[in-house]
Amino acid sequence: MKNGNVALVEKSAITELLFGDLWHYAPAPESTAVTKIKPQYGHFINGNWEDGAEHFPTINPATEEILSHFPEADENTISKAVDAARNAYKRYWKTISGIERAKYLYKIGRAIQERAREFAVLETMDNGKPIKETRDVDIPLSAAHFLYYAGWADKLDYAFPGVKPQPLGVAGQIIPWNFPLLMAAWKLAPALATGNTVVLKPAETTPLTAALLAEVIQEADLPPGVVNLVFGAGKTGAALVRHPDLDKVAFTGSTDVGKRIQKSVAGTHKRLTLELGGKGANMIFEDAPIDQAVDGIVQGIYFNQGHVCCAGSRLLVQESIAEEVIQKLKIRIASLRLGNPLDKNTDVGAINSQPQLAKIQELVASGIEEGAHLWAAPCELPSKGFFYKPSIFTEVAQSHRIAQEEIFGPVLSVITFRTPAEAIEKANNSPYGLAGGIWSDKGSKLFKLAGALRTGIVWGNTYNHFDPASPFGGYKESGYGREGGLHGLLPYIRI
Repeated sequence: MKNGNVALVEKSAITELLFGDLWHYAPAPESTAVTKIKPQYGHFINGNWEDGAEHFPTINPATEEILSHFPEADENTISKAVDAARNAYKRYWKTISGIERAKYLYKIGRAIQERAREFAVLETMDNGKPIKETRDVDIPLSAAHFLYYAGWADKLDYAFPGVKPQPLGVAGQIIPWNFPLLMAAWKLAPALATGNTVVLKPAETTPLTAALLAEVIQEADLPPGVVNLVFGAGKTGAALVRHPDLDKVAFTGSTDVGKRIQKSVAGTHKRLTLELGGKGANMIFEDAPIDQAVDGIVQGIYFNQGHVCCAGSRLLVQESIAEEVIQKLKIRIASLRLGNPLDKNTDVGAINSQPQLAKIQELVASGIEEGAHLWAAPCELPSKGFFYKPSIFTEVAQSHRIAQEEIFGPVLSVITFRTPAEAIEKANNSPYGLAGGIWSDKGSKLFKLAGALRTGIVWGNTYNHFDPASPFGGYKESGYGREGGLHGLLPYIRI
């Protein structure tokens, strides 16, 4: 017995403890009958669906089944979408009152709430995340963002007193695959509330909920061209960024792509916001509530299979409690249920794509090669689909790739520290600066350390909690600009 009478439980004992009859869960799959997936979709331009010449499949990552096909937008298609957005901006959206814009945003938010089950099932099938996450987090937050910014649409003069805020014009927006509908809401809602029109490009691996959102926009009778969707991969996104008639570019995705976008818009009139990668430090001090902190660690890194830019992928734990925390963490991880994302009991779903799974495997291999020790949850992987076991690396050095690079998967790197000063030094020793967490019973310590972290968001005694009224964004290679809250209006106005 060591560290507060916590027994050192071997992997086999953990398996026996947590996977016996007491912990058996009967399958509880969510029905897919609520969804109506078309075999093929088109681009959504000027209020209409338009087909393209070449199509690509979107795949269910849990089953490797092809769900549908989407067209690949070329430069002509993008020009058509931007022209539609420009025309809608001049004819409708720029001139109508904030009260009228608010009505449209409210109708979209309410429609998402009314069709929440359909959105949740579709998101899980296309993305691979557990249904309980799409049902309880992604879809409610998406609706909340539209409703929140509906409240700001007619109050811009009060939000920015002493000035007369004006919209920028046409925004080109590119969103990632980890939170497909939520990222669309983060981008669209503030842009529309401030009087801008939009050309949105969803990620090529998760376009289905964006297509359903376009149907909701049609049903809300939004003026044609105010929101346009073009589908495609990296070439489509690059062509959208290059288009000369955009006034604004907003991108969420990898740091490497963000750097290329920054170079592309340099020297132009286009405004730019970037929300990029992260390598969040979740710091656990010896005076923290350990059991609560362990749940916070799990929420910080294994939520959404670690496909979270602000994930607490680095666990900085005080040396005096490290053994106890790691042991309790292993027991907690062993209880996580990995499998069918549509099963309501599932905690860890599928990795979004085969290339992302390969990236995770490559970085894990580098960690082993560099001398870190890997522990993986004692669970079986499904025979089909892209799955990866929740894992922990111990004996991690600051110089290891797994401590510096974004794995974007369910893999935690554990680093120990002795003093608060050392914890801050190690937490800030990263090219990223998006998010972090601090666990301590002392409020004064929490606030002092939060001020010393060079990161955009700091959670205290919790992790990965979001609200539409709270701004989100980072520093350094995690990008610049803010989304959410009053701050989320600023990137879309001219004052």
